[in-house]
Amino acid sequence: MTLRADSTVQLNNNISIPVIGLGTYLTQNGEEARQAVLWALEAGYRMIDTAAVYGNEEGVGAAIAVGGVPREELFVTTKLWNRDQGYEQTLAALGASLERLGMPFVDLYLVHWPSASEERTETINKRKDTWRAMEEICRSGKARSIGVSNFCVWHLEELLEYADIAPAVNQIEFHPFLYQRELLKFCTQNRIVVEAYSPLVK
Repeated sequence: MTLRADSTVQLNNNISIPVIGLGTYLTQNGEEARQAVLWALEAGYRMIDTAAVYGNEEGVGAAIAVGGVPREELFVTTKLWNRDQGYEQTLAALGASLERLGMPFVDLYLVHWPSASEERTETINKRKDTWRAMEEICRSGKARSIGVSNFCVWHLEELLEYADIAPAVNQIEFHPFLYQRELLKFCTQNRIVVEAYSPLVK
């Protein structure tokens, strides 16, 4: 398979996600984020990934608004931060993200971590209530697809027991020095696309 900037993979809800995208972790809000996204769009990138905790959704959204690429040609991802997990909190958090992005919807909304612990130093499980809100978000059209990030096999097994809508994506660190074979196998068997972050290593 020859990969190009416009190569895509089909998710389990028949929506296509670009194979190559721009991640904006550690990109400062404002002109830095704006310029990075503009350059990426100019280079042919059509997937842009941000998150509430990155603090740069405004800059990402501002670039997309003036980038000259029709919104329907883009795939925009943002993520729910830990402290915002829970049913009502999740709904409110997406609303805030959409406002910062200046968009009526995102293409993919991810639960950033399986624990609601702010610093991930303890296990706080709000996953069931959070996923119920994620499903409502998906049905409303405010996110075309929903998924998770940094989930292990047992987190996914738990989620699939109560999910009406299965996650479309599990975004994880994945590269030659962290080749998560069993997790990849589980996701493949359950039609969950593995999306790699740090694929070229940090």
